[in-house]
Amino acid sequence: MFDLFVIGAGSGGVRAARMAAATGAKVGIAEERFLGGTCVNVGCVPKKLFSYAAHYPEDINDAYGYGFEINGFHHNWQQLINNKNQEIHRLNGIYQQLLENAGVEIFAHKAQLLGGTKIQVGEQVVEAKKILLAVGGYPTPANIPGSAHCIYSDDVFYLEQKPSSIAIVGGGYIACEFASIFNGLGVETHLLYRKNQLLRHFDHGIGRFAANEMEKKGVTIHYQTDVVGIESRDQALSCVLDNEQTLIVDQVLMAIGRSPNIETLGLENTAIQQQASGHIMVSPEFQTDDPHIYALGDVIGTPELTPVAIEQAMVFVDQQFGENTKTMQYDAIPTAIFTHPTIGSCGLSEEQVLARGLKAKVFVSEFRALKHTLSGSSERAMLKMLVETTTDKVLGIHMVGPEAGEIIQGFAVAVKLALTKAQIDTVIGIHPTLAEEFVTMRESQYCIGD
Repeated sequence: MFDLFVIGAGSGGVRAARMAAATGAKVGIAEERFLGGTCVNVGCVPKKLFSYAAHYPEDINDAYGYGFEINGFHHNWQQLINNKNQEIHRLNGIYQQLLENAGVEIFAHKAQLLGGTKIQVGEQVVEAKKILLAVGGYPTPANIPGSAHCIYSDDVFYLEQKPSSIAIVGGGYIACEFASIFNGLGVETHLLYRKNQLLRHFDHGIGRFAANEMEKKGVTIHYQTDVVGIESRDQALSCVLDNEQTLIVDQVLMAIGRSPNIETLGLENTAIQQQASGHIMVSPEFQTDDPHIYALGDVIGTPELTPVAIEQAMVFVDQQFGENTKTMQYDAIPTAIFTHPTIGSCGLSEEQVLARGLKAKVFVSEFRALKHTLSGSSERAMLKMLVETTTDKVLGIHMVGPEAGEIIQGFAVAVKLALTKAQIDTVIGIHPTLAEEFVTMRESQYCIGD
């Protein structure tokens, strides 16, 4: 019998298995698809590689302003796919080595809960004192006529050829990131969203600014527009829109959300309860209503971020196999959206400040980066800080601009530690940088919550 059996070898599952095995526990892990999960194979890693690729045409254009003459460059889509595949294969091997070196027994099979301590893994049945579900999620499928013609985020990384035009349906971070990627690679890109505000779970001012920059770079955004059907027509796809118009493109990418990967997990054989969304309900200790079974990561409906799943795994192992001194904290989680330009965010948005009944001063700086005084690009950056009026505590910090993720990662320390605006003001900036704007904001532009 295993002390711990993990179903799902994504970021959270692998970390939990390794850390538990390091305590001397007997650990097994089952993965039917690929080691590393969504992030390594069809998520964060390949997406960031594609985002890098999509920046090069813009960088080459910017170079002319600095005296470089570059002629005849073109993009080889298949080479990008092949090189990406090699890197992912390398990472898969690293994950396998990490598990093997930790003494974790790997099962390259589908796993299904049978009830109690038993699990069906391939053709055999195993038992475990504790079972951890770390099965993640998958792209939510479309339910419209002709949906079989669509592709989803997983499919993008394996397309045999680059389309000349694409319609991307959705308004969240995945839709916006792929819109920037395809547009940057020279694809005629249409982003269709049924509401009037992209990235509505992020600060709305930041979302609007980013959307404007995306449009300036060439993405065509269709607000309050939904696709109600897709028809194949002369080697192209015709999107039937809810305004009775049509849009003809080579490819349709559905990015309408993600769902928990629980359909064939065998939950009916357990006492596990689910949220209305289908996500598994757990206690703060990640325990389900079945005393033998725990769950973490995207499948429980917490922020769907790789570092969150990894931190949950470390807390879980500490609670179950360690000193039981850690708890999971979900406040001030920094995140980045790899649109062009990038969005970085940590802490509360304006909308969240108002929802909590707080009062805040809003500091905003919007400008054209020094680089573009010679590049000729019209791209602008926006930096925003929300400061609680009564305590001077920094509640949130947000940015749209180059390397926003790198910059916000550093400033996230200030938000997490509840530093005040006065304390940040004591820091001397590095000049000339974008980041220095955060330590030189002196006058608030407006107040909210008054």
